Amino acid sequence: MQPTLLILAAGMGSRYGGVKQLDQFGPNGETIIDYSLFDAIRAGFGKVVFIIREELRADFKEVFDEKLAGKLDVDYAIQALDSYVPEIVGQVRRTKPWGTGHAMLCAKDHTDTPFAVINADDFYGLEAFELISNFLKTNTDDQLHAMVGYEVKNTLSENGSVSRGVCDVDANGNLITVIERTKIYEKEMAPADRQIIFEEGDEFTPLAPNTPVSMNFWGFKPSVFPLVQHQFESYAMANINAPKAEFYIPTVMSNLIQTQTGRCKVFRSSSEWFGVTYPDDKPTVQAALKHLHDEGKYPARLWE
Repeated sequence: MQPTLLILAAGMGSRYGGVKQLDQFGPNGETIIDYSLFDAIRAGFGKVVFIIREELRADFKEVFDEKLAGKLDVDYAIQALDSYVPEIVGQVRRTKPWGTGHAMLCAKDHTDTPFAVINADDFYGLEAFELISNFLKTNTDDQLHAMVGYEVKNTLSENGSVSRGVCDVDANGNLITVIERTKIYEKEMAPADRQIIFEEGDEFTPLAPNTPVSMNFWGFKPSVFPLVQHQFESYAMANINAPKAEFYIPTVMSNLIQTQTGRCKVFRSSSEWFGVTYPDDKPTVQAALKHLHDEGKYPARLWE
């Protein structure tokens, strides 16, 4: 059975200042999503589900439908502000989506196979897709899921703080905890002494450079959906008056581990990772992608 790829593409891009999901970064105008799709096809995925806002549907179909015809089944899931929110909650007063865990839930009726979840604006590399694809094709334990972990030192931006799921992993490579830290950056602690920290309130906590972090590359069995729906419904009821509250995939995974309803294998990837959070990240990403083409890791044109 070929796994499905879910692409989280409903974000507002507030720090980027535009629809970065469809911005052009490759030497021939490719989006970052194009590289993820190209690698997913090589790794044996059979379907992609774009999780988007309704107002982006026409633009996504124009960019991707024709080039993927005959290569990958394509579907669209809409992340609306009231999707899967219990009726008892009443009218939803929000202007931004509920977060990555909610986005994944919005694809519940669009896949019945094991599936991977990735961000639209992150480049992960072929190895990461192969690791997750092999796991999803061969592992039959409905309670065992997976993620690809990257060292935090390789995931920072020179242009501001980033959000990462900071992981604690046991000696057997199983996830113990993953906590979303929304403000990670390198801070000058003293002259000639820079340290990676996460900021929370008035507190600054150091992170070792090789600390594994989640870049939202997950592998799940479809049996997880009812559990995610139950979690989100409780979360929505508790946070209906918190319009900026977000239900993250690390929140989902932490709950599965704590309630012993799921486990997570962490695969370390040596693939290059880079992503786009700020406008000033764009030239760095463009240069990195051109270098990969020049090295022959991607053809001169992806879709010819």
